[in-house]
Parts: sequence; C-alpha cells; structure tokens
Amino acid sequence: MQLHELKPTAVKKTAKRIGRGGKRGKTSGRGGKGQTARTGNSTRPEMRDFIKKLPKLRGHGVNRSRTVNGERVLAVAVNLNKIEVAYTAGETVSPKTLVLKGVISSVAKRAPLVKILATGEITKKLTIEGCQVSKSAQAKIEQAGGTVSK
Repeated sequence: MQLHELKPTAVKKTAKRIGRGGKRGKTSGRGGKGQTARTGNSTRPEMRDFIKKLPKLRGHGVNRSRTVNGERVLAVAVNLNKIEVAYTAGETVSPKTLVLKGVISSVAKRAPLVKILATGEITKKLTIEGCQVSKSAQAKIEQAGGTVSK
C-alpha cells in the first residue's frame, strides 16, 4: 500500500458557503449584523451552555433594585409530623428548641424565623411560642389540646 492509495473512511463534508451572492440575497441567511454575521464566527459550546443557564430577569419591573426586597427574611417551614416525632407531651415548641432538637438548623448562629405548617397529624399537647403558625396547623394543635401564643 502506497500513500497515494489511501482513501479516507469518512466522507469529507464541506460547509455550505453563504454570503457570496447568489439567490440567498442581502444577509444570506445569517440574520442581522454583528459577530454572528461574520465569517469564522463560532460560539464555543461551553459558552453557549453558560449563556443558556443565565436567568432572564422577569417579573421585577423596570428597576429590579427598587422592586426586590433583599432584606425580607423568609421563614423556615416546619411540618407538624416533624414536631410530633421530636417532642413529648407538655413541651414548649419555639425556634430555639427546634434548633436544639435538630429539627431545623441555625442561621448565622441564631434561631431562624419559623412557620409551622399543617402537614401530618399531632396528638400531643404542646405549647407553641415565637413561631408563625398556619390557620390549619393552629386548628390541629388546639384540637390536640395544645396552645399557640405569639
């Protein structure tokens, strides 16, 4: 076998040359102006993936810095079934005791704002202090004989 006898296994595919007159006209299928209209342009695939992942800022009005409240503290949700497992009857449920029992984790070495939700059932008589409580959760706690105080 000689060098001139070698043949490629894959067919060599040439790119369609556009933008050189012919029937395509004006932009020749390249869209508008700018970098992507130029010859030799190819966006690197990893950059394309990164660009696609950038969030489009929607629903914040014209000036996002004025419409978004960055200082708002969101409450940590705690379901009744977690409280049922962690506490015994007669105990007091507060953000501090929730952190001590390992139900929630502390935020910046402090007990976070807590909201108790009604997912699950509760059978123990508990006192809830310093937590936000949903209406349905409050009804379940009071039905079990517990109390809710702000």
